[in-house]
Amino acid sequence: MTELDDLLDVLALEPTGDGTWRGSSIEFGGGSVVFGGQILAQSIMAGAAVDPTKELKSIHTVFARGASLSAPLEFGIEVMQTGRTFASASVSVSQGDRLCSKSLVLLHAPDPDLIAHQTDRPAAMSPEDAVTLVHGPDYWEIRTVGGVDLGDPDAVGPPELDVWTRFAGAPADPTVNQALLAFASDGFLIGTAMRPHAGVGQSMAHRSIDTNVITHTLTFHAPVSAGTWMLLRHESSVAGRGRSYGRAHVYSEDGVLVASFVQENMIRAFR
Repeated sequence: MTELDDLLDVLALEPTGDGTWRGSSIEFGGGSVVFGGQILAQSIMAGAAVDPTKELKSIHTVFARGASLSAPLEFGIEVMQTGRTFASASVSVSQGDRLCSKSLVLLHAPDPDLIAHQTDRPAAMSPEDAVTLVHGPDYWEIRTVGGVDLGDPDAVGPPELDVWTRFAGAPADPTVNQALLAFASDGFLIGTAMRPHAGVGQSMAHRSIDTNVITHTLTFHAPVSAGTWMLLRHESSVAGRGRSYGRAHVYSEDGVLVASFVQENMIRAFR
């Protein structure tokens, strides 16, 4: 059994009743709080079960409270609508009487193109030329373009970051691939917002500065292959008042724009 299998087991939620599921957690980042990317990924798996004839189009999540690694996660689904083209639902994640997050998910049955275009993938180093991030888990390969180290408080640069990522050995299931991309999408926009500011780095998060993801919206444009290289191109357009806002586009290695996401974060001194 590989480390990726451990993550895939976490994505395999256990049905516990009509519209309810239970999930476990995987340790990530060394803290006692469940990684937000895991909750996003599991919420996609739960939301996709609303209508297996459709594919998940988007998810918008509000993180209300941190979830503990020491207790199981409980997922509750409330269907809003199901039709021929679209379906929608809310996915609540709780631990006991604590509501940790709530997501709105949209599913769809894609239609033939009437119009079609996308922004081209900007020129970037190939994944072979990018620098491996040694801080990540073995099941999640991460390579930063230009060797950017978000953890170094003295490494100052523009509020931009290009990251190549993949989960080698990912299964063919389309929803699992969307969930794996969701897991990866939660990792970098706080650090991207910190880049222009000397003396502040992601290695300080939860230690000397207070950071947290507040909302995360992920939209899929095309099928995702998380087992092959994907380029996550991040930018943080504004930070202030203890918050930051960032967005990213996700391209396949052959240049297809497969997804986009935006994130609001808290970045402040400890009270």
